[in-house]
Amino acid sequence: MKVLVSGGTGLVGRYIVEELLAAGYSVIIGGRHAPLPRAFSRPVEFAPLSLDPAHDHIDAFDDAYFFVHAAFHHAPGKYRGGEGDDPETFRRLNLDGTVRLFEAAKRAGTRRCIFISSRAVYGEHPPGTVLTETTPQKPETLYGQVKLDAERSLAHLAGPGFAAASLRLTGVYGNLRPNKWDKLIDDYLAGRPMLSRAGTEVHGRDVGQAVRLMLETESSRISGETFNISDLALDTWDILEPIRWERDCSNRLPAAADKSQLTPMDTAKIRALGWQPGGTPLLQETLHFLATDGIPHRPTQA
Repeated sequence: MKVLVSGGTGLVGRYIVEELLAAGYSVIIGGRHAPLPRAFSRPVEFAPLSLDPAHDHIDAFDDAYFFVHAAFHHAPGKYRGGEGDDPETFRRLNLDGTVRLFEAAKRAGTRRCIFISSRAVYGEHPPGTVLTETTPQKPETLYGQVKLDAERSLAHLAGPGFAAASLRLTGVYGNLRPNKWDKLIDDYLAGRPMLSRAGTEVHGRDVGQAVRLMLETESSRISGETFNISDLALDTWDILEPIRWERDCSNRLPAAADKSQLTPMDTAKIRALGWQPGGTPLLQETLHFLATDGIPHRPTQA
């Protein structure tokens, strides 16, 4: 079966595409530009697609049995705060344009639509609060509000013949290059000062597996639903300590951050469908790869 993946060349989309290809799906990358040759481990197709709500992209869904919407317009390097000084365009593209794509998918006869949302929909809660899918959503950023409004629009469209679900992702790490931790690792190896911070993370491979579950689980169990996707609570020390050993680097590590201030997401709902994230073993495997595969710097003394 063919799956149209918008934003398939992005930080998160790449992992989703690779997981679907490994599972035997045919993948169509939807975007403004075709991916570079050999950008993925197997051949993919391409369909022009944008978030501009003025355009009707129904033709992009002609061959797509499933649609995974991972595209997002934002200022480079930013999601929260990614609207910069133009919140109107940010909302028009990421909400109006997204809903337009959902509607086109339904009209085209696409059977399932999976939206990549964010933990930002929950907003701020007291430290230590465990966030479940029924926790009140009170986003304090435009990013979180746009994601929440898109979730609700998709749930409204769900119905017989059009199963729809949203995945609320925490921070996504992984082993593909370019990598979100490349600069952090480079800064540490070069002895640059850095602050420690804590956050919740999930491997991109596990995100891809969650998407597969949404495509393969009986539609009545997922349609109209939202699911938390998260795995580990990590701080800067957790990421860099294995790098220190792998690279035999004597630079000082930042102090451990206070993880008790985090608000982790409960993932029991998707685990009940069979989802099992990689946990610490997958983190260790990934950090070993990042420490030993192509990092050009040599350890230096701070």
